[in-house]
Amino acid sequence: MVPQTQILTKHGCFGKYLFRIGREQSPGCHHCDDWLEGMAQHTLEVCPAWAEQRRTLENTAAGDLSLPTIFQTIVRSESAWNTAASFCKVMSAKEAAARDRERTSTLPSCRRITGRRRVINASLHAL
Repeated sequence: MVPQTQILTKHGCFGKYLFRIGREQSPGCHHCDDWLEGMAQHTLEVCPAWAEQRRTLENTAAGDLSLPTIFQTIVRSESAWNTAASFCKVMSAKEAAARDRERTSTLPSCRRITGRRRVINASLHAL
């Protein structure tokens, strides 16, 4: 899933979502001390781990990082779109951290099974 889609759909490397689908042991944020809010909005608006990356986006959106304002802002200009897309690179960093956690976790992997393996796994489950 592309980073912009993860922010907009709230599905991606967010603790609350991954906990809900059984891929994390807690719903909290792994990047700060906020163990209550591992959500897309937390990443977008308040997580101190991404403060530097967020600063330019806040300036572009006049300090309002609500999703409606972000939508309105990114359609105004290519520059605003590029600023938002740049912030979404945070998602790549979160995904890399999630892969590192998966390597040591006993929970199911977050990675999708694709291609031929999906067909083989589906046929095995049908048995």
